[in-house]
Amino acid sequence: MLTMEARSVDRLPRGAEWQYEPKWDGFRCLLIRSGSRLRMQSKSGRELARYFPEVAVAALNLAETQFALDGELVIPIGKRFSFDDLLQRIHPAASRVKRLATATPAVFLAFDLLGCGTDDIAGLPLTKRRPALERFAKRHFKHSEIFVLSPASRNHTDAERWLARAGGGSDGVIAKRIDLPYQTGNREGMQKIKRIRSADCVIGGFRYGERRTAGRKVVGSLLLGLYDEKGQLNHVGFTSGLKSAAKAALTDQLETIVNDRSFTGNAPGGRSRWSTKRSTEWQSVKPKFVVEVSYDHFTAGRFRHGTTIIRWRPDKKPRQCTMDQLEQKSVLPAALLRAPV
Repeated sequence: MLTMEARSVDRLPRGAEWQYEPKWDGFRCLLIRSGSRLRMQSKSGRELARYFPEVAVAALNLAETQFALDGELVIPIGKRFSFDDLLQRIHPAASRVKRLATATPAVFLAFDLLGCGTDDIAGLPLTKRRPALERFAKRHFKHSEIFVLSPASRNHTDAERWLARAGGGSDGVIAKRIDLPYQTGNREGMQKIKRIRSADCVIGGFRYGERRTAGRKVVGSLLLGLYDEKGQLNHVGFTSGLKSAAKAALTDQLETIVNDRSFTGNAPGGRSRWSTKRSTEWQSVKPKFVVEVSYDHFTAGRFRHGTTIIRWRPDKKPRQCTMDQLEQKSVLPAALLRAPV
């Protein structure tokens, strides 16, 4: 079975036909139980049960023996959900997975019910699926530390609040059509709206691109840095997608300030099993230029995805580009981690 997918849009849709939910930053998971058999399927079809044994055990301990839930796997750390701790679970060593499952147990945030017993609930509109999920949660989640009902609202004001407070494990809002059945494998019934943030960063280095322009190497991506409270410049990510017409002039500018060292704190890493020779070669430059970039996630001291340049900031001093501009409000009220159902 394929998950229902979301179409990216810029604004929250309005209308009586929409239900809103927080968009969680975890691993999407279809959890399907039939007697003693259990499947935990990722969005790409990968089996997740071996990486989250505590969730598998909890699912097999529920009183209902046949059901299908759509939800998100997250790992609470303090008042946030940690995507980095989720990534640690995808490891070939069963002993390590077992240790992490005990130290940092995952939570399954359920946001749709597709089947229960012999009932095929996926074919019903969301107006019937959501109440069925809430009844299922009331019966089965009450005494579970693993399963939690994800909040939902038909109120546009709630959606605006969730979007404004995105952070700590949520990166936006999901809007679902209440009049449609579960849209397996397509994007017709669901939209996602992410909160995009911006930050002013120092250019601490660059990598040459693979393609040449007029017979010469030109910059392919910029390495970004931010100063911490100790005054050290830390590598926090990169930005690419530079305009082709500007690459030659930008390369000229950067090559004039090539330096032995720029990042005095965390620097771009060395080789790994996924790296290529080109991906590890970079040129350090004097921390002179500042650029404003847009990003969606900042976690464990780095932008998790590539950023996009919004504008250059010649009006801003590099030392003004500090980590504290990246503080995010948490969307996770304490009640969510042990939500009453």
